[in-house]
Parts: sequence; C-alpha cells; structure tokens
Amino acid sequence: MTPSRPELNGPRPIPFQAPQGDLAILAGSANPLLAQNIANNLGVSLIPARAHVFSEGNVFVRIKENVRGRDVYVIQGCHFPVNDNFMELLFWIDALRRASAQTVTAVIPFFSYAQGDKKDEPRVSIRARVCADAIEVAGADRVLTMDLHSPQIQGFFRVPVDHLYGRNVICEHVRRLGLKNLVVCSPDVGFAKGAAAYANLLGVPVVIGNKQRTDHSETVQILEVIGDVKDKHVLLVDDLTITGRSLIEMARVLKLRGALDIYAAVTHGVLSKGAAPRIAESDIKRMFITDTIESSFDPLPPNIEVVTVAGLFAQAIRSIHDRTSVSMLFPDGRPMVP
Repeated sequence: MTPSRPELNGPRPIPFQAPQGDLAILAGSANPLLAQNIANNLGVSLIPARAHVFSEGNVFVRIKENVRGRDVYVIQGCHFPVNDNFMELLFWIDALRRASAQTVTAVIPFFSYAQGDKKDEPRVSIRARVCADAIEVAGADRVLTMDLHSPQIQGFFRVPVDHLYGRNVICEHVRRLGLKNLVVCSPDVGFAKGAAAYANLLGVPVVIGNKQRTDHSETVQILEVIGDVKDKHVLLVDDLTITGRSLIEMARVLKLRGALDIYAAVTHGVLSKGAAPRIAESDIKRMFITDTIESSFDPLPPNIEVVTVAGLFAQAIRSIHDRTSVSMLFPDGRPMVP
C-alpha cells in the first residue's frame, strides 16, 4: 500500500513573508507635490533626500536618514524631462537597496515609455520592455503605476505590478456637473475599453471615434464617429494627451455632428509646448486632468482643471503595505478582458 503524501493531506505550508518594516515615502524630484500629498494622506513624513544635477548633466541622489529594514515607496514619475527622471528613479532604487531597505516599491504616477510597447515598425526598440528590465535590475520589488498606455505592459515585468485607474476620481468631478443627455466618447478604437469603463461608471452610453496618424509628426485625422451625439453633451476620454490635437479635432467633428457642450478627461496631461493654448481656444468647454504630471510647458488655461489622485495612491500604498487587496479600490468600471 502506497503511503499517502503528507503535503496533500495536511495543511498547506504558509509562504514565507518578511515582517513588515516601517512604511516610508521618498519623493523624487519629478513629483514633489504629489508625494507630499500622498504622505499627508498616510500620516507619515517624507524621508529627507536630495537629488542634484551637476553642470554636465550627471545626476546625484542621496538619502539623508536611515532606511535599513524599512518598506520604502519611492515616488518618481517619468515625464519631461523623461530620461532624466527615469535615470533618477533607477538611482533612487539602487540607493535604497544599498542602504538595506527591506522592500523598495517604485511608484511611477506616469510611465512615459509605456507608449513604446510594441515593435510596429522594422528595426525599432520595444522601449517599455527595456525600461521594465532596468527597473527590475536596479532592485525594485514592486511597481505601482497609473493608467499605463497599454495594460499588458504589466507582463513586461517579472515583479508584481499594481495598476491604478484615474477614472474613478475623475468621474466624481464629472458627476458634480449634473449633465443630462451625456455620452462618453473615445477619440479612437484603441481606448474603446477605457471609454466603456468611464461610461459604466457614469451610467451613460458610449460612442467611438476612428482616427489615423500617418507618421510621427503628431498630427491626426478623424475618419468617422460611431454612435449618435446629436443634442447630447459629450465627455471625451483618453489615458493621456500630448499635443491635444486628437481631442481638439474630435471635439470639432462632434460639434459638426450636432453635439452640445464638449468636455474632456485624461489621466495624464502631458501637454507639450503649445498644447494648453490650443485647448483653451478649442471647442472643449472644460477638461479634467490629474496631478500625475507636475511639470508644465505653458500655464494652464481656465478650462483645464487638475484633479488630485494623491488619496488613491495613498490607499493603494496602504493596501500593499498591509497586504490587503488593491483591486478592492476598483469595485466597478473595470473593462472586461476578452
């Protein structure tokens, strides 16, 4: 008679987990205001730290207090100047590892290189994968980010990735407008699932635009709008806008189709040089962006409003630290995965 295997009959062994260290927040130079607001929400002080750029462009970082045995969350977005901010993130991770932090979580509010997620032309780099490898090699145990350009980029990492959505926070502000006959519109088919999630949260229909770009000049042509917008208010949604041209051109076409007021909402307002003035003069009545990006090429006009996501990041960090479910922060509005 073959003896039974004890590991099948007995209780499963509990996976080893290191004891919690003290929760600590370190602010890189890319998102100092967001980092301070996150720390305030968590009731902790920021770790004293310094980042300095020498005259020839060399970046130097230094942590000014003991972090040995602590669980550190370094908040550093990768927006303009993208390469400087990304290299600074790597140096912070490395410095924390060498200072014997127990765990290091890279909190990246905006991961710019997420746009380089595929090889869609001959002899090009998949930049998002290169960056993911670099973050891991530097020593990050985990990544916390928001609204990746393509959610499948999470699979580029071998460490856990927690992916937050800014739409829940944005939709709270949209509801306060009290708009009747509202529809949600995606400027292209690529963000159709995201638009459907916005529409689900707001309880309204969704329409889809179809656009094309023929080169890297950042110009756009709207080919078609799928759905009815006549005599309706429209909320244009996307994960990010750089030049604003997609939203502006779509707003123009929607007006021609009989839409009433046009609103817009994007998580990451990159807004390169000239974008903010273009949006100010466009058919977009009001636009919501979040504070994942703090640098600005132009002053924001009155029709662009910044919505903070500090509370959401703080909740996610607390969930990670306390080992509870981050997905519980998003009970509704998540697009279905085929």
